[in-house]
Amino acid sequence: MEHAFNVTPNSFQADVVERSATVPVVLLFWADQSAPAAAAKRQMEQLVGQYGGKVLLGLVDVAADPTLAQHLRVQALPSLRVIDKGQIAHQLEGPQPEQALRSLFDQLTMSAGDVIKAQLGQYLAQKDFTSALGFLKQAIAEEPGNPSFRVELADALIRQGDLNEARKALDAVPADAPERDRPETRLALADEAAALPSRAQLARKLADGPEDIETLHQLAVVEAAAENFEAALEGALKVLQTDRAYGDDIGRRTMIRIFTVLGKGSELSNAYRRRMFNFMH
Repeated sequence: MEHAFNVTPNSFQADVVERSATVPVVLLFWADQSAPAAAAKRQMEQLVGQYGGKVLLGLVDVAADPTLAQHLRVQALPSLRVIDKGQIAHQLEGPQPEQALRSLFDQLTMSAGDVIKAQLGQYLAQKDFTSALGFLKQAIAEEPGNPSFRVELADALIRQGDLNEARKALDAVPADAPERDRPETRLALADEAAALPSRAQLARKLADGPEDIETLHQLAVVEAAAENFEAALEGALKVLQTDRAYGDDIGRRTMIRIFTVLGKGSELSNAYRRRMFNFMH
């Protein structure tokens, strides 16, 4: 299947409406007589080829036939209309920067899971746990057999501070579910931190005895539970460097637990993994 093709009023139903049932079609309204539109055509043809058929480009030459432009109320050249499942999903007027087009194409080619993950990520980045929990409960209602939503629900509940509800949510997650260890580890750290002195108390105690390894470790746990992960990793690394045998290598084990909470792809985890490896080897 061609990734870019010309569209006329006669081919619109088959080439755009019907194809858009399975693949989004981006319509570009252009004309050779318009330099910005001609440049947009070259830009879009190059870009769409990078998406491997996950999005298609329909080219409408307005100079050859203005019918479709009139029907879709195109006001200027170039103009874009995104047709998804037979409906106009997006429209953009005028030349667009490449980053805006890439963002649009990325959005169009996301899987349902990717869309959910992106939306959830926005809520969690803003620490809007109310919206995150509402979003997750709706996702679970729609897909009750998907354990990843329950993993995220338990994790969000812990981050909100609702540990009892988090335990219930975690109990509903199969033991072998991917990433179940993330909320499980976060919950264990929260429980441990709750039984320890406050961060301020531990910091004062450490100021009086900077090499107090037990206090160093306790403060690392408290910092991790409070999501001060860099401080937590720095403290756990210092425990490891001070006495690796202490607490059956608890400095290294605490760092690994924090890596688990941070999840895959964390730059902070990667940096401290390297520091831990360099010290140990």
